[in-house]
Amino acid sequence: MYFKYANEEYHVEIVKKMTTKNTYIRVKDGATIYVTTNVFVSDRAIAKLLKDSEKSIIKMLERAKEKKAYEKNFYFRGKKYDIVYTNDGKILLSDDKVYVDKCLDLDKWYRKQAQKVFKDRLDYNYAKFSRKIPHPQLTIRKMTTRWGVCNTKDGRITLNLELIKKDEECLDYVINHELSHLIEANHSKRFWQVVAENFPDYKRVRSKLKKYD
Repeated sequence: MYFKYANEEYHVEIVKKMTTKNTYIRVKDGATIYVTTNVFVSDRAIAKLLKDSEKSIIKMLERAKEKKAYEKNFYFRGKKYDIVYTNDGKILLSDDKVYVDKCLDLDKWYRKQAQKVFKDRLDYNYAKFSRKIPHPQLTIRKMTTRWGVCNTKDGRITLNLELIKKDEECLDYVINHELSHLIEANHSKRFWQVVAENFPDYKRVRSKLKKYD
């Protein structure tokens, strides 16, 4: 089965399961549309659903393409750099270019930068946080579904390594979001009030981050 849009055909992968009660449509890898549904849902019904959901699918496809294009580029702290490949065993930044040895591990370089940047921004935001909380421990790891995680039991905040590619306000928002969880563990109204106390413009920055979810 295929979905046609802008003179292109996108493959539709259908996954039918006995345990699935509802039908879900999602886009992966910027090009494949996945439909997960119950085994008793006919292909004809799926085809109708795809047609009825055309606008939503197009938005998902466009968003997936933007994300894929973004991931091919080099970003550091919110700025895009043109990549120049070298063989000198280094990664160096200039005003608008990054010189990268093809053999080096970029994630390792990003992690080294993030260790200092994330700690500095955590210390800065903690110092001005409106509520009294213990200073959290910091962990950095690459995550696919979250920008940050707060373990309220041991007072540890985990930040997504990908945040080193975003600008400072995105990083500060995620830090304040996770610090607020040390006051309110869930996403209740009280939680968002704490976030707003410390990061009044959180809605705008949260929307900006959602482009890359």
